[in-house]
Amino acid sequence: MGQATYRGGRLVSLVATLILCVLAFQLNASMLTPALPSIAASMNVSVDLMSNVSSLFFLASSIGGVVLARWSDFIGRRRALIIVLLTLTVGTILCIFATNLTILLIGRVLQGASGATFQIAYVFLREKLDTKTFGIVLGILTAVNGGVGGFDGYLGGVLSDKYGFQSIFIVILAIVVFTLICVMLVVPKEDSAVTTGKMDWWGSGALSVGLILLTYFVAQGSAVGWFAPITLIFLVGMVISFIVFWYIEKRSASPMIAVQHLRSRQVWPVVTSTLLCLTGIFAVINFTVVLLSQDQEVGFGLDAAMSGLLFLTPAALIGVFAAPISGWLAGRFGWIRMLRLGILVSIAALVAILLFTGSKWIVFSAVALLGITYNGLILTTINGLGVLQSPDEAPSALPGINGAGFGVGASLGIGLVAPFVGQGTLGGYTTAMWVSIIITVLALVSSLLIVPKNGQKV
Repeated sequence: MGQATYRGGRLVSLVATLILCVLAFQLNASMLTPALPSIAASMNVSVDLMSNVSSLFFLASSIGGVVLARWSDFIGRRRALIIVLLTLTVGTILCIFATNLTILLIGRVLQGASGATFQIAYVFLREKLDTKTFGIVLGILTAVNGGVGGFDGYLGGVLSDKYGFQSIFIVILAIVVFTLICVMLVVPKEDSAVTTGKMDWWGSGALSVGLILLTYFVAQGSAVGWFAPITLIFLVGMVISFIVFWYIEKRSASPMIAVQHLRSRQVWPVVTSTLLCLTGIFAVINFTVVLLSQDQEVGFGLDAAMSGLLFLTPAALIGVFAAPISGWLAGRFGWIRMLRLGILVSIAALVAILLFTGSKWIVFSAVALLGITYNGLILTTINGLGVLQSPDEAPSALPGINGAGFGVGASLGIGLVAPFVGQGTLGGYTTAMWVSIIITVLALVSSLLIVPKNGQKV
């Protein structure tokens, strides 16, 4: 952990700058969603094709978080942040002037790479702050990862309706340019590489291909069936890519992450806990409950606006306040302990939704509780453990891989429950909840296998 080199005004300016960095990415994720139908209409493409605007963005985010964050170990955090923000700037300019879907998608991929700002910021905080301050500030950044309490999505809709979707990117571009200036002024130039050797581009390439194939495996599995030929082709390609990655890492002088660490209980249970938590809980909050609340036959029969107001906004707002508190609690009582507590109480909330599916207000209360336990405790602690458990010679390796688990877990969770939720029956919703509960129980088991690095109190 760092030596508290940042205090007072210097600490505030650093935290504010890092918040701007992650916010520049997050706004690209949240503000554009309401504008997708109007973009599809203006470019004369189907909504199905337009979904790639979001899916490719998050795929690029997963890859960027792994590759660019690890690269920062070799070139320094400041330089890496500048490169990421410049890439985001180019991507945003392309989106502003995009006249067709192809150019827009290229811009979105470049924007998505800025997802690495989260992992770089987390590691930078660990290196510069003491234990107590690290937990609180990491909680603040985790809260930003959920958006701006739902206001960002609303603002994106207003801008799109009044001025066209380009206005969203213009606002984002202004924020990115301002953020880039802040990084140049606030992050010290003496920030340098923290590890020797050269970036393992072959290993990062194999891992990136594996993540791409994994994403399409999940997408095809949920769309056309898990045993469809195209789905199995992506599965085989994914397995081969990860085997190649393992082979490269065993022989690389400066691997993305050394094989002995991948086998260690200091590392792999952190990744599996992240993956399983996102798979089990994300789909409940952002898919199953939302569709249940709008179901006219067996659900609550709400319209989209009221559904979002009751079952999305409260959890997001609660998470904004719960995440910093969770970081403080983790720093005081232990990161692993607080993760396990968050998962355990989340399981209780999921069981409540399962048992009282027909009660709108019990489901509302359970989702609000998940705002504390999932958006607060779980997301903060798994981000923190990704940093604290990473190998000393590769401090950004585990945060990057762990970050990829967010996107994969969210996609996998929705893909697994979608066939049951899509039945539109009480039995279908019940089965979907059982799937989510079982996976979250496995996440708890995985968390019990985490061993603190070097015996430190985490």
